[in-house]
Amino acid sequence: MASMMTNVSAMTALRSLNATNSALETTQSRISTGYKVAEASDNAAYWSIATTMRSDNKALSTVQDALGLGAAKVDTAYTGMNAAIEVVDEIKSKLVAAREPGVDRTKIQAEITALQGQLTSNAGAAAFSGENWLSVDSTATGYNAEKSIVASFTRSSTGTVSVGTIAIDTADIKLFDAATTAADKGILDKAGTAYTTASVSTLSISASTIANDDIDDMITDVDTALQSMTTAAADLGAAKKRIGLQSDFVSNLMDTIDRGVGTLVDADMNEESTKLQALQVQQQLGIQALSIANSSAQSILSLFR
Repeated sequence: MASMMTNVSAMTALRSLNATNSALETTQSRISTGYKVAEASDNAAYWSIATTMRSDNKALSTVQDALGLGAAKVDTAYTGMNAAIEVVDEIKSKLVAAREPGVDRTKIQAEITALQGQLTSNAGAAAFSGENWLSVDSTATGYNAEKSIVASFTRSSTGTVSVGTIAIDTADIKLFDAATTAADKGILDKAGTAYTTASVSTLSISASTIANDDIDDMITDVDTALQSMTTAAADLGAAKKRIGLQSDFVSNLMDTIDRGVGTLVDADMNEESTKLQALQVQQQLGIQALSIANSSAQSILSLFR
């Protein structure tokens, strides 16, 4: 039936053209933004997941920064400890030399005193970002020997988030402690166990009352301190290694999350480019079809001539 009031062909052509225009708009949006899910209205589930994971990735970026800061602190303490080990090793050599008959102990003590001053200087300089793990004051307000380095950010299956840390106990690492209690002293300023009247940082062989047995005791105490410092350096090295491994893991994890989010929401530009060309052709054909459908009314007019 030919009707002047209802042009079925034009309505069909218009509906098809509107659908093509809508699809073309979606494709153009994906090409311009690079996302197939740019808003919650595109795909609420994927958008929600992507938004949450992007937020977690920002937290992981902060964790990576914290690991870098922690690694710098450990590396600073490790460098200071290594330097102190070399100096204490020199002190032990000087004490061994002092056991030789006829040596000038006063001159040897002058060298030892200089080395002891270097120990204090090295420990005091081993600070990073206001923290010094080698020269401390355990009586200070807020002091805590156990240091925590932020190492992870996790989200459980229930959505609960938590922050993980790497703990480093500096109680056995410190070289000097300003505390007056003997038990709280550091490796180098606590009294020896063999020569009990002095520490490694204060021992002296210049007094005339110092016998060879006393020097032997000093050598024993210095060697004991060296063993403790070696253990402390090994602990710092292990902590540094763990921080490095964790930092690499966090970096890889962030990349993995980025890839996962991209799989969910990124647009396939090859696919969208192909769609764009096809839709542009469909749009042109739809306009042509609508034009033909609208011109059908002209044929009805010829019936009345």
